[in-house]
Amino acid sequence: MQFLIEFLPVILFFAAYKLYSLIPIPVVDSINNAMPFTLIAGKETDAIYFATLVAIIFSGLTVLLHYLKHKSFNKNQTITFVFFIIFGGTTLLLHDPTFIKWKPTVINLIFALIFFASTFIGDKPLAQRFLGGAIDAPRHIWQKLNTGWIIFFVVVAVMNLYIAYNFSEEVWVNFKLFGMLGLTFAFIIVQMVILSRYISIKPEE
Repeated sequence: MQFLIEFLPVILFFAAYKLYSLIPIPVVDSINNAMPFTLIAGKETDAIYFATLVAIIFSGLTVLLHYLKHKSFNKNQTITFVFFIIFGGTTLLLHDPTFIKWKPTVINLIFALIFFASTFIGDKPLAQRFLGGAIDAPRHIWQKLNTGWIIFFVVVAVMNLYIAYNFSEEVWVNFKLFGMLGLTFAFIIVQMVILSRYISIKPEE
């Protein structure tokens, strides 16, 4: 469930992009009155800006709701929100979709760097810190899985830019949701299959 919540801004970005042409003119006018940029109702090239605005708002809401419930900030949600503010805000202010298209690449490269650094900082690689609670796998397995995540993040980062610059904007939007989500699910499943032999089940007392 937490995984899907963290993907919610991306899902809403996709929905807002696809449904922009159906947004009534008065609603678009209200947005224009409240924001330092102008959208044209029904204009296909403005769909990316409306989607970016929706993603920023709901990304912020996920951070706020998590804090109200748990009295703490979720790191992944907070990082995503900060980057939506930086890259999404720049996209809206400069009226240039290039920045929001770079956001997934920058985030994935940062995660790759964090996972890489964890092999040298601390006593456990990051993959083990996330999944090692009930899994008693040898250290070399965790190191391989951690390396797998590094490669995964780099590959997705490169794929994002390749699709953004070589295909239509609509194809990139589809990849941002279905491609990245599908690749992430598939990679998690592969990791869990590898770790399944090491899962320890505590006997009932």
